[in-house]
Amino acid sequence: MALKRNWYTIYAAAFLLASAAQSLAAPIVEGMPPRALTDPKSIVSRPLPGAAPVPIADLFFTRGGIDDAIWIPHANAVAITTNLTGRFNLWTVPADGGFPFQLTQSDDRQFGMTASPDGKWIAFQSDKGGTDVYDLYATPAAGGAVVDLTNTPDVDEEDGVFSPDGSLLAFTRRPKAESAVNIAVMEFATRQVRQLTHEATKDHVWSVAAFSHDGRSIVANRINAAGTQSEVWMLDVASRAQTRLTPPQKDNLATDISPDGRYVAVRTESAAGLHQAALLDLRDKSMRLLEPDVWPQGTGHFSPDGRVLIFAKDVDGRVTANTYDMASAKAEELAFHDGVSEEESDDQTAFSPDGSRIVAGHQSSNTPFDYWSVDVRTGAATQLTRLGLASIDPARLPKAEVVHYKSYDGTVISALLWMPFNLARDGSAPAVIFPHGGPSNQARDNWNPNRTAVALASRGFIVIAPNFRGSTGYGRAFEEADHMDLGGGDLKDVVAARQFMIDTGYADPKRIGITGGSYGGYMTLMALAKTPNLWAAGVDEYGIIDWRQLWHHTDLPDRQYLESYLGDPVKNAAAYEASSPVTYMKNVVAPLLVLQGENDTGVTKDQAEKVVEVLKANGRRVESHFYPEEGHGFFKREDQIDALERTVDWFEKYLKR
Repeated sequence: MALKRNWYTIYAAAFLLASAAQSLAAPIVEGMPPRALTDPKSIVSRPLPGAAPVPIADLFFTRGGIDDAIWIPHANAVAITTNLTGRFNLWTVPADGGFPFQLTQSDDRQFGMTASPDGKWIAFQSDKGGTDVYDLYATPAAGGAVVDLTNTPDVDEEDGVFSPDGSLLAFTRRPKAESAVNIAVMEFATRQVRQLTHEATKDHVWSVAAFSHDGRSIVANRINAAGTQSEVWMLDVASRAQTRLTPPQKDNLATDISPDGRYVAVRTESAAGLHQAALLDLRDKSMRLLEPDVWPQGTGHFSPDGRVLIFAKDVDGRVTANTYDMASAKAEELAFHDGVSEEESDDQTAFSPDGSRIVAGHQSSNTPFDYWSVDVRTGAATQLTRLGLASIDPARLPKAEVVHYKSYDGTVISALLWMPFNLARDGSAPAVIFPHGGPSNQARDNWNPNRTAVALASRGFIVIAPNFRGSTGYGRAFEEADHMDLGGGDLKDVVAARQFMIDTGYADPKRIGITGGSYGGYMTLMALAKTPNLWAAGVDEYGIIDWRQLWHHTDLPDRQYLESYLGDPVKNAAAYEASSPVTYMKNVVAPLLVLQGENDTGVTKDQAEKVVEVLKANGRRVESHFYPEEGHGFFKREDQIDALERTVDWFEKYLKR
């Protein structure tokens, strides 16, 4: 998607890394929350004898997951989504660890699992060739033929959840010709579908949180297109009656309901504009925070006995999974202390049937993703998978550190910085800025999105990924600071990241490039076009060149999301023009590589084609490559490898002496 629409994203925050290496004496700029500024001269390139570039293919033969794992009822096994074969399919792995067993085979990505309570079926979603129009499928948990449950090429169905007795499957559905997303239920035995909601506005969507434990009701969320306002509702499955549980025009998002039906786990928003984990008491509709904090939080699922709730803390791109004891109201961090650790299921509890363990995912910027089983009582973690290769040694890969710097107007910006080994502080190193997608997203200390950074840093490039204004995690005001100003203040935050690298004394100001995907690709184009003399090269992956053209060609939900940033494309034509790279492309001087999926419905391929067309017409150096059967982002292993090889070769050619 051009702008990320993930209603279950646990929004990120800022973490105060108070250490001697980051100069505690540096001034502090007030913000959400305050952060100590990093002295650029405190940044050090560590020595490592024999440091060598990581093989690019190995980065992708180090397999991954799609944040999706569930316990299978009545079986000592966990179902996971992983790309062991180069495609994201369904596998099972013994609950105590062992070699995975492949359940499904497809060239298309498969994820979003939910298991029937009797443990016989696993339902999931899959699209065709990256089109982001999903059908729901089911496979026998013990293995067997896959069944297409919906078989509707022109309707998108996602996020299935089984009812407690297994008779119903609740899910979201959206015809391609409509923008609203509604909730429906399917009689699993007969495949008959009934729609429970009928959204009357074009700019709202519904999502399923959980069935009540008697199966008579569904806790649901109604969310605006921007994802900034959400309401929690209770839907009666039989009568379709709807009862709103939280006030309108607020931001409350439900994730689960307790087994006794008393509490709903809710991610709410504090008066300071930060997301916090909370409990909604259905007896009197009162709300209480689990553990008020200056860092954003999000809720997960209850244990089967209702004694424990999982919630997450997101601290400057480092995420921890935590337990909350319902009786004592005490919270404990689980297992991991760096990188990103999360409960691994959006649609179904990650607890084991007896409630003693959860399945979690863990990764960091230099440590590949793996699934783990975590003991809820002791916090002890057992590794379920080993998805990495022997050549991927975290000790010999640059690891991201969190830095804070001032932007043009004094705003404090957080960023992840990868320093290569063995650099001399002589201002000669090449460097690359890596802006994230979204823009309502965050650069995190994780593996999967940052393989580009690891590949470049292991080859001597300094890499920085700034959380520019518009990023999540610093309160509502910071997140909305880019509205009606895309490519304005946020681009200046990116330029300030460039200066931070130069101020370390390592980076050569004449050899700095920029690359990113989606909104990161858009930032790449805006940087090259609006500040052309600052960049030596760029790589644009499915970035936006013309917002108004994108509005006409993208799918309807993305239109509504775009309007939440720039307004109506007719009434606010000037804002669309000022925010579009095409307005400034005549200024581009740096060589540009463009990479694009042919089936992308978010940032359609005509955007990439226009980039190439405009630059060629202006006599600029531009090359492009289009990937068949890929959508918004590249999911096939051979395409991932090819895209990163092209990116690294491009920067080796234009940034290194």
